[in-house]
Amino acid sequence: MKFTRIAFVLVLLITISIGPAQAANKDIVELQTQVQQLQQQMTAMTRSFDERMGVMKNLLEQNTDAANKVSAAIGELQASVNKQQQDRSNQVDQISGQIQALNDTMDELKVRLAKLSKQFEDMQAQQQSMAAQQAQAQQQAQAIAQAPPPDVLYNNALRDYNGGKNDLAVQEFGDYIKFYPNTDLAGNSFFYLAEIQYKAGDYAKAVASYDLVLQNFPSGNKAAAAQLKKGFALLELGKEDEGAQELKHVIQRYPRTTEATQARERLRKLAPTTQRNR
Repeated sequence: MKFTRIAFVLVLLITISIGPAQAANKDIVELQTQVQQLQQQMTAMTRSFDERMGVMKNLLEQNTDAANKVSAAIGELQASVNKQQQDRSNQVDQISGQIQALNDTMDELKVRLAKLSKQFEDMQAQQQSMAAQQAQAQQQAQAIAQAPPPDVLYNNALRDYNGGKNDLAVQEFGDYIKFYPNTDLAGNSFFYLAEIQYKAGDYAKAVASYDLVLQNFPSGNKAAAAQLKKGFALLELGKEDEGAQELKHVIQRYPRTTEATQARERLRKLAPTTQRNR
């Protein structure tokens, strides 16, 4: 607003100066006085403006310097933050690698632990099995110690078998097999058990018992009779081809025995029936 007023006065002065010559001197003097005052005011205002501009320039320079310092500080701070983040990232990577290595080690330890556990279980099972076998052996030893002598037990069983006391004979032959399973008379005991089953008409069990004689005591004195009676039992079961094959084996293996003669007679009787069936 002050600059506008000064400009207006200057224009007015110029207008007056080129106005008519008859203007009063008194007015000119007053105007000149006002012009001088205005000039002084302008000078003072200019000086004040310059001073203020200097102060503002100084403040601006200070603010610029402060802003530069702040910017530099922000840059340093940002660089520090970036460095910390990079360091943390490296630390995270390093820790992740360590964790992965620990996980791998843990997996390996789990595998080893599983193997050790399996070995321990196997050892436990083996120990239990050995303990069971030892206990069974002790029981067998105790039972054998309490059992009658083998010849007495076998003779009693054979006596009861010949006397028709089959139930008692089965028990005694079974005890002999349990107490003395590896003797030749154990094969005889299996044979007489099969004979009792055969006489009772239980031909399937008889075949199984005769097989035990043939498998476990192939050179025993009851082998030929067991194979012959196995053939007879198969024939009773209606298995003529299998029965005939067993009888032929008797003839081939024991050609000069009573069992071979019986096998030939049975085969002769069987031949017409077999031919009719065919």
